[in-house]
Amino acid sequence: MAKKDSSGKRVRLALVGGETLLGKELLEILEDRVKSAVVSAYSSTGEGSFGEQEGEAVYVQPLDPQSIEAEDAVLVAGSADGAQKAYTLVKAAGGHPRIIDCTGNLEHQPEARIVAPLLGETGTGDRWLLVVAHPAASALALSMKRLAKYRPIRQSVAHIFEPASERGRRGVSELHQQTTSLLSFKALDKNVFDAQLSFNLLPQYGEEAPAKLLTIEQRIERHLATLLANDPKSAVPMPSLRLVQAPVFHGYSISAWVEFEGDIQAGELREALASAQIEVRGMNEEAPNAVGAASQSGLIAGDIRVDRNNARAAWFWLVCDNLRLVADDVASLVTGLEVGQK
Repeated sequence: MAKKDSSGKRVRLALVGGETLLGKELLEILEDRVKSAVVSAYSSTGEGSFGEQEGEAVYVQPLDPQSIEAEDAVLVAGSADGAQKAYTLVKAAGGHPRIIDCTGNLEHQPEARIVAPLLGETGTGDRWLLVVAHPAASALALSMKRLAKYRPIRQSVAHIFEPASERGRRGVSELHQQTTSLLSFKALDKNVFDAQLSFNLLPQYGEEAPAKLLTIEQRIERHLATLLANDPKSAVPMPSLRLVQAPVFHGYSISAWVEFEGDIQAGELREALASAQIEVRGMNEEAPNAVGAASQSGLIAGDIRVDRNNARAAWFWLVCDNLRLVADDVASLVTGLEVGQK
């Protein structure tokens, strides 16, 4: 991908994990929205490897000091090993080029700053390690901040339904295999979830699963707390969260219960949420669902109901495309680099 804008300037990007689901989403969005971007793709681990391009076997060069020297940013969308390699190389080079971590694998590094352009946070200062906030955290933070402007929030609870695509291609493939195998009475693959996910809901993964659902839940909680604390004027209390693995391939669904300091009306809540980033559907419209949110930017909210047992509380249903939300945030950050060059 190599396109020039009218000024002839180019934004050079190294993408670690170009073969992943998130990496492919990033390539698609950047090609569409950042016309000056030139992207060099590397493997998920950042090591040299053989891959495929247009049906032909190709060798992917390893990420090394020479390969990042002329880049404006390194986008991390692969494995923890690839993220660590990118961090080590950039830190050794004095913090150049900037790293945009889309995976959260680098959030514990001392230079990391969690950012969420979905909330309008595009200023990055001189930070060279930017960690894109978890999409579920961004979705909840945006929604809660808008609702808090309508009426102060007393407390809230959110159930977040995790899609298989958050575990990458292996997660999607395992869910597909489990579904077809169950219908054919065959043994199930359990390498990713170490449990039956197909036709099921999981409050936690099996003991042998490489990732832990609680660890992911805690990451969402940390990112949400950071995003809410970044805007003390909104004074949004931290929601209580529960993450559930759902048997869906793609897209987050969130069921949120919010109690306010005074009585509320469903129509007023819809007006409070509606914005350029949030499409709000009325009771006479189709309720939001993850399938309908696929490849859509922003959030879709709907099925807003005042709690029958509490006139100050309401239920909300939110959906979003998890990969698109992250890719949109990255495109906003890269656009900032593009503007800075002009």
